[in-house]
Amino acid sequence: MKLLKITLSAFFLFCFGLANAQDDLMNELDATKSDKKEITSAAFKGLQVANMQSTKLPVQGEFYFLVSHRFGDLTNGINNFFGLDNALTKLGGIYGVTNWLSFGLSRHTYNKTYELALKYKFANQLDNGFPFTIVGYNTMDINSEKLKVLYPDVKFDNRLAYSNQLIISRKFSSVFSAEITPIFIHKNLYDAETEAKKNTFLLGTGARCKISKRLSLNFDYAARLSTPEGFKSPYHNPATLDLDIETGGHVFQLVLSNSQPMNDVSYYTNANGITGGRGIYFGFNMYRVF
Repeated sequence: MKLLKITLSAFFLFCFGLANAQDDLMNELDATKSDKKEITSAAFKGLQVANMQSTKLPVQGEFYFLVSHRFGDLTNGINNFFGLDNALTKLGGIYGVTNWLSFGLSRHTYNKTYELALKYKFANQLDNGFPFTIVGYNTMDINSEKLKVLYPDVKFDNRLAYSNQLIISRKFSSVFSAEITPIFIHKNLYDAETEAKKNTFLLGTGARCKISKRLSLNFDYAARLSTPEGFKSPYHNPATLDLDIETGGHVFQLVLSNSQPMNDVSYYTNANGITGGRGIYFGFNMYRVF
């Protein structure tokens, strides 16, 4: 927790320092704008802040091919080649059905999970107008792992899990953007003695700090709100630090996270946490636009 607080403090101090350095220039530019209300440019350059979804959607007809890796625990050192021996992989695609609606399908190594995703925009942030971009995001996971050994009576609906998110972002300046995300997770397969494993409520937050034309530092974090009194979970609140690199046709994201799984349900409910300096996972997200 101490490490997380230091990381958060350093991140926001750095961002606000950059933002203040550009205040005078932005004020001069704002003075020349007309009163016409136009859509503010995207608060985030990537479809994800780091692990958490951003309010960016593909435009109509765009197809994004996604490759993500999360290697094993970095702190295990040379024993697992600093995590490279134990990678999880995510392969998927996202298609822009309209400018306000996209559909995604991905396959994850973790639990051999297939994830269906729907993302849709309710409102855009406007220059001199509405102050936020609001987006809905829903996923359905299908666990295709062989479960019959542990659960002989398992049915198809037991393999399903869902996430429901409302993402609200604001671009404060050309340097700094932030979002807040209420999250609800439901699992059809859970420990019957522990109701806390069935439904989980979280409040997520994410931020982007632009450091050059093609680079930005991003951070996301989600806090559990529904853990019953006296229940001690083996999992922790998920947190991820990210470096965005924009190149010709794609955004490349280098991440450090306390969660190795990448599907939303597992990211929000099964993060290992950083305990005693261990449980740190390095990886990347790569989006290619077609």
